[in-house]
Amino acid sequence: MTQTATRPQPLTSDAQTGPFGGLAQTAGGEADFVPGYTGLRCRACGTDAPDGPVFVCSRCFGPLEPVYDLAALGSRLSRDVLDAREATLWRYAELLPVTELPSGGLRVGQSPLIEAPRLAARIGLERLWVKDDSRNPTLSFKDRPVSVAAARAKAWGFHTLACASTGNLSAAVAAAAAAHGLRAVVFIPADLEAAKVAQAQALGATVVRVDGPYDDVNRLCLQLSDELEGWAVLNVNLRPFYAEGSKTISFEIAQQLGWRAPDVLVAPLASGSMYTKLKRAFAELLAVGLLDEESVRFFGGQADGCSPIATAFAAGSEDVRPVERPDTIVRSLAIGSPADGSYAIRQARDSGAAILGVPDEATTDSIRLLAETEGILTETAGGVTLAALRRAIDDGWISRTEETVLVITGNGLKTLDVLAGTAADARSEPIAPTLSAFEAWWGDLDEAAAA
Repeated sequence: MTQTATRPQPLTSDAQTGPFGGLAQTAGGEADFVPGYTGLRCRACGTDAPDGPVFVCSRCFGPLEPVYDLAALGSRLSRDVLDAREATLWRYAELLPVTELPSGGLRVGQSPLIEAPRLAARIGLERLWVKDDSRNPTLSFKDRPVSVAAARAKAWGFHTLACASTGNLSAAVAAAAAAHGLRAVVFIPADLEAAKVAQAQALGATVVRVDGPYDDVNRLCLQLSDELEGWAVLNVNLRPFYAEGSKTISFEIAQQLGWRAPDVLVAPLASGSMYTKLKRAFAELLAVGLLDEESVRFFGGQADGCSPIATAFAAGSEDVRPVERPDTIVRSLAIGSPADGSYAIRQARDSGAAILGVPDEATTDSIRLLAETEGILTETAGGVTLAALRRAIDDGWISRTEETVLVITGNGLKTLDVLAGTAADARSEPIAPTLSAFEAWWGDLDEAAAA
């Protein structure tokens, strides 16, 4: 479809900053908030379940997900109403699984949507946007799902926030716990990047290093969620609420584009949860009348060393076979048994898109390309996402005229280790503080570039 919209401007409002996100409050101080959330429903068999800290269907053990009264919301929500609210993820509270507005917590969301003309020219697109979600409080998109789950955990009286993490989630849980005055305990694979471990520890979390890949860590947390009273393992026993926070990425993209959807959206996949929520969000905006149309094609990327979803997609199957021992530098995506893998494959096919595997070399090259062209330093998951976009263009999946949004989920300061030991480092020997020394060094640099 032809797009004529100008570059989006930052959305601002006169609403007061606070935990209510700009929602109107009554004279008594309570927010005038009517939730759209009505309860839980099994994704597999359709059985309804009441609101509560549960995550599997009592009938078939399928995954539960929130349900909303979209028909009623269509008469209450409008573009003007949402535009006037404070620019945090809570401006979309009616489309999140909460029964009341949170008290406290971090200011999360409204990350910038940045036009990327230099990167677009390099990879062969006419219009490209970068949704830079590395601007959140702990430098990744994980602050979004954690904000929603932490709000529910506190309201239910949990005293400890916990998680199984491939890295970014550990810091998000630690920060949210600190902001809510709760304890944080995070479980991570023992080989996690040192920067991510240090970040979680600095934010006050007790870090438990587990000898094994992420899937072993997750199984341990699943067992603990049944044993430890008062512990909210956010991506296990609060998973239905946790996962919904990722929808706010798409809500913001639509709003930042002037309440319309792009042609193409590209995102990384680990469990596949965030990827599927991006689609659900656009569908909900369409259902409540905030979008006039939506035909987004959803592309995804995985690292070749742990690509169970991409491998199944390439084989024409929805049977996602686990990867027992991931072998990739992209630790944040190294989930060998992705819970939403089959749903992600179905979504890609239904939207006319693809989920593609990329080698680690393409990941590091794409990290540098994004940094050099647009000044955005992403972690390895972002490198995978851009590498997948480049492959999709080269393979003919995406045409140059399609307006594309690249979702960057984490900051490159978390994974600087993957950029060490390159050819550029060989030229980093110090020089004498003289003009002649610089001229000689610069000449050598020119010769190396010409070779």
